[in-house]
Amino acid sequence: MRITINLKNTCLLIFFLILIQPAFSQSKATLTIDVNAEKTLISRHVYGHFSEHLGRCIYDGFWVNEGSNTPREGRLRLDVIDALKQINIPNLRWPGGCFADEYHWRDGIGPQSRRPRTINTHWGMVEEDNSFGTHEFLKLCDLLACEPYIAANVGSGTLQEMANWIEYLNFGGASSLSKLRDENGHPEPYQVKYWGIGNESWGCGGNMTAEYYADQYKRYATYARSYPEAPIKKIAGGANSDDYKWTEVLMENAARHMWGLSLHYYTLPTGKWDNKGSSVDFNEKEYFQTIKRSLFMDELITRHSAIMDKYDPEKRVALVVDEWGIWTDVEEGTNPSFLYQQNSLRDALIAGATLNIFNAHSDRVRMANLAQTVNVLQALVLTKGDQMLLTPTYHVFDMYKVHQDAKNLAIKLESPMYDFNGESIHALSVSASLDSTNSVHITMVNLDASNYHDLEIDLKGYEWRNVKGSQLTAGKVNDINTFADPENIKQESFKEYKALNDQLEVSLPPKSVVLLQISK
Repeated sequence: MRITINLKNTCLLIFFLILIQPAFSQSKATLTIDVNAEKTLISRHVYGHFSEHLGRCIYDGFWVNEGSNTPREGRLRLDVIDALKQINIPNLRWPGGCFADEYHWRDGIGPQSRRPRTINTHWGMVEEDNSFGTHEFLKLCDLLACEPYIAANVGSGTLQEMANWIEYLNFGGASSLSKLRDENGHPEPYQVKYWGIGNESWGCGGNMTAEYYADQYKRYATYARSYPEAPIKKIAGGANSDDYKWTEVLMENAARHMWGLSLHYYTLPTGKWDNKGSSVDFNEKEYFQTIKRSLFMDELITRHSAIMDKYDPEKRVALVVDEWGIWTDVEEGTNPSFLYQQNSLRDALIAGATLNIFNAHSDRVRMANLAQTVNVLQALVLTKGDQMLLTPTYHVFDMYKVHQDAKNLAIKLESPMYDFNGESIHALSVSASLDSTNSVHITMVNLDASNYHDLEIDLKGYEWRNVKGSQLTAGKVNDINTFADPENIKQESFKEYKALNDQLEVSLPPKSVVLLQISK
């Protein structure tokens, strides 16, 4: 066989390939961490959670029947409590949510047999027997070793009702209400620190205008008293997503009366409330759009913070993102008002990227609460009778607990892009912190569904010796844990890193969350 080579054409082809080669190569990802340029502390309260009288979060979640075979203290389910203690849960928000603005606290104190039965008009018109009330919630917080965060009823309650609740819980002297607390089994004051003054007052909490709520907030906040040895932190009901006017009005008129201002944002896979999308049945197009919508959290915090800076340049007022997470259609065959949804690897990636965003804004974001803890929305724990499973989102909070009360480190990230159908987002999300033992922790999320990304890490001002890693990933972005296979997705050891001169090179698997602990 005779082969003839046209040298001229071959040279032209080689030249053409050299010209176009960069268009097909993936840019190198780099991460520079300046350990000496410490920023603010990442408050542990950013890793908080939310428990509402909604579906099976409280009843059949935390609070089980006396005939249950699960380990329990009274009716409080201990396997759920032990799991949450493992992730160092810092605070728990209660009783809502929308339920808070129809909840009257006196219905939930005193002997169980005398408590009235009411209707939960927000969530399914189901009976509320009030067996889980104030003392039960605070016992739960005691077992969890976490701070209670109580949302007071502004929508259907009265100022006096809220003031009485605070006195009942926090006053250590002699009064009729402190005596009533004693009679109900708790002589010492509870000293509840965090109080929300209403919830979603622009919607289910009363459909108020920003101007009207600002006046109502100031009135209620005036009588939300701090008692000796029980100072309280008042949190105003803030904006729904990108309602920047709400933040402007509240900050201009009421900033000096608040410790914090809340923000609520839910990721809807389709962007539509009437057809949100499935928690498990989705393709890469739907995955990409959902991730993109979740990353809107960064823009929200940036723009709301800029408004807050105008009225509070010292950043005295905290931004409290006390409802966030992915909200999908409910699982087939479940009560549509109970908001029970499965939890996939996609949800874990959203959690990791969102927590990285909160860490980056630690100068302003000092509390946040994932919705919700058990059996509702983006839950950490799912239960079925005596069975319990930990969701992929739970494992992210377990990995990220190293950031609690650690020093946020300044980072510079050059991320490759994740391209899909002509749209692009940054493939990598990263945050880093320095803890009290002088160890650096780096949490990295590769949002790209298909591709590995190599990341070169340069820790300036830090001579490191030891590296330890863990990861969370799965075969598909819609993989889940089930009661038949509760450990399908779990944390595993991560070793895809190597020293490169004085740098560290990491190979991040697609659709993964990776934690590195680096020490001297």
